[in-house]
Amino acid sequence: MQRILITLGLVIASIGVLYPYLKQIGLGRLPGDVILRGQNSTFYFPVVSCIAISLLLTVIFNLFRSS
Repeated sequence: MQRILITLGLVIASIGVLYPYLKQIGLGRLPGDVILRGQNSTFYFPVVSCIAISLLLTVIFNLFRSS
């Protein structure tokens, strides 16, 4: 359990460090991401970006599991 938490923390930290580079390639602004702008607020939910990241992580974890 400790290894999972440490790994998860490192993954979240690395995503935070790599966020400016991920933003440059368009991740987080894909077609299908929900953006609702009001007068005083903005609601943003990256539906398609979440699906793309989920698929990518599934492929990566399955590659490591099979070897």
